[in-house]
Amino acid sequence: MAELKDNKRKNGKLSLYPIKFHEAVKDLLKVKPSDKRIRTTLLSRGLMEAFDYRKATQCLNFFASKAGKSIDRLKVLKLIYFADRYHLRKYGRLITNDIYFAMELGPVASSTKDIAERSEFLDETEAQYANEYLRIGVPHKIVSNKPIVTDVFSESDIEALNFAWNKFGHLNPSDLVELTHKYPEWGRNKQALSLNPRIEMKIEDFLDDPIVENVEKCFELTDEDRKDLLGQLEEMRCVESLWR
Repeated sequence: MAELKDNKRKNGKLSLYPIKFHEAVKDLLKVKPSDKRIRTTLLSRGLMEAFDYRKATQCLNFFASKAGKSIDRLKVLKLIYFADRYHLRKYGRLITNDIYFAMELGPVASSTKDIAERSEFLDETEAQYANEYLRIGVPHKIVSNKPIVTDVFSESDIEALNFAWNKFGHLNPSDLVELTHKYPEWGRNKQALSLNPRIEMKIEDFLDDPIVENVEKCFELTDEDRKDLLGQLEEMRCVESLWR
């Protein structure tokens, strides 16, 4: 498996990024640079992460394999959402670092959906990798071609994927859609969806608990944990704003 990079609690608090990241942020904010090479530098030093198409493909492959080599496309996208919700709340990051949109049928990891559907937005490398491990079945199925490549995942990634499968893998697609509508990150966009078919979701909303009783939170957070995570997500947003 990939080296475990997820940060444990330090002094009783969650740390979303390593200390060297926070130091880099302070330096960048002091000089307020605009050069887009900053992003490349941070990525190359492991101080932040871009969308990982290999992880996204292997997430799809993971759940297809769990389901007996074939899984409904809508269902697998909902399971990935639950895995991401758990991982963000417990470890401070999404598994694939995808962008989430609220849509009629619930939260959707945008680029992962492109891979699942073989969208025209995929570049050649992404499409070739996806085709090596997955094929499109009918109707609306994702079929595993080859065993999962676990090396792309950290231990915590696997933990989150297993959590999603164990908690929600028995549900059918329509039940999963109904369930995702009970989470605040989708509910806050419900009214606006009548005017726009998809709306980018705020990742910090994943940290809020469902308002409906007896709905799985996908990892329990204390108020202090939530405050720390919100602060660190805001710090990351400040860095991203430097090259926009």
